[in-house]
Amino acid sequence: MAQNFNPIESEFSLNKTEKIELNEDFVLEREFYVSKISDSVFEKINGKSFKKNCTFPRENLRILHILHKNLSGQTLEGELICNEKIAEILLKIFKELYVSDYPIEKIRLIDEYDADDEKSMADNNSSCFNFRFINFTKKVSKHGSGLAVDINPLYNPCVKTVKGKISVEPANAADFVDRTGNFSYKIDHSDLAYKIFTKNGFEWGGDWQGVKDYQHFEWPGE
Repeated sequence: MAQNFNPIESEFSLNKTEKIELNEDFVLEREFYVSKISDSVFEKINGKSFKKNCTFPRENLRILHILHKNLSGQTLEGELICNEKIAEILLKIFKELYVSDYPIEKIRLIDEYDADDEKSMADNNSSCFNFRFINFTKKVSKHGSGLAVDINPLYNPCVKTVKGKISVEPANAADFVDRTGNFSYKIDHSDLAYKIFTKNGFEWGGDWQGVKDYQHFEWPGE
């Protein structure tokens, strides 16, 4: 399991003298895979995204190892924990985004941010599982059961009105509340991530009434 998130080098960098041509199918088969939550991974997430009050079973979670491109076109490694029900669907989605050169800045376990959503979003980190209940309820949220993914959250904030004032999450995303402008990583109805996620059955938070969660794709009905 990859533990760093540097641009892929070694066999993924063309040797200047040998001019090796990569086999895309081989790369996809080797670098995109789903695993159960091993003891070493659980040690990393226990008490963080898998909180002490977590009621969602560890055995129903899966960790995805994937590749993605950043805005500069570099290939990066990523890890994502999700619900086992959508693991293969997400693997398919991220493969399609990767081969389409769709830019995602970071895909790291939110535990690298101490499972702090604000820190992760502010760093434009895309993530999925982070256990929590819906506010003022005992119902597990979509992220709490690994059924929601946030993509490039800094540029696609969650915007809502609280006591007559606009609230933006993350707080450093105020410049991206206005969705009429053109900027990198923007998700809207013309965006490839929107098209691929919704084609595969996900719902987009940017289509919600009231709250607009432009980063958010969730699996319905669970």
